[in-house]
Amino acid sequence: MTACTVIGLGEAGATYAAALTAAGHAVTGFDPVAPSTPAGVTRAATAAAACEGADIVLVMTGAAAARSVAQECLPVLAAGSVYADFTSSSPGVMQELGQLPTQAAFADVAILGPVSALGEKTPLMVSGPGAQAVAALLEPLGVQVEIADGGAGAAMAHKLLRSVLMKGLASVVVEAVTAGKAAGLEDWIRAQIAGQLAGDGQAVIDRFLTGTAKHAVRRSREMQDTASYLSDLGVPAEMTTASANALARIGQATEPALR
Repeated sequence: MTACTVIGLGEAGATYAAALTAAGHAVTGFDPVAPSTPAGVTRAATAAAACEGADIVLVMTGAAAARSVAQECLPVLAAGSVYADFTSSSPGVMQELGQLPTQAAFADVAILGPVSALGEKTPLMVSGPGAQAVAALLEPLGVQVEIADGGAGAAMAHKLLRSVLMKGLASVVVEAVTAGKAAGLEDWIRAQIAGQLAGDGQAVIDRFLTGTAKHAVRRSREMQDTASYLSDLGVPAEMTTASANALARIGQATEPALR
């Protein structure tokens, strides 16, 4: 049995916390706003308190909180423990966090799919000194874990490159279907899009439409990080920047409806 801590009990955090509990691990969680706690999870009053005595910490907050959470939690962790950051932070931020003073081994974890659809079995890519420990914990749950070469930041570098396609494609599909609906040609444009997508194309389109509206603000921030990363590589990022701007607009329009 491993003493696990999950920081952030939103959709992803609650999913992993519940799965780890079901697998027989002792799970402590912390979240300042989540209204509920998964069954069997002990909820701590602070992030630091949640990390005391932990063998491994899984951080599943938004990227904006990555630095503050790391600064609070890393000093508490003992030698031999692991701090795994699942936030969609940029490779540069992951490298920075991986260099903070701590006795824990840092792991940069990239989630390569929608947790809302795949749950705890969503494929992961991990890098950094704590990568093997993350794989050892999660692979028994049925998770496909790929360990990327390189230190902290390598996994997110892969994810953000993938995001150039995935997040940009979702934005294009939303725009095309919205325009098709306005023109009275929604069925036609959906058929055109479905013909370009492998697998169950209509289900993919529906997931893009609902998921983009629900997660637009977070995805916009991720695309901003992606554009910054492409700039670091010397690669033009016009479409990535455009996707970030579009997602920010969608988020502002849909947030009131989601409250």
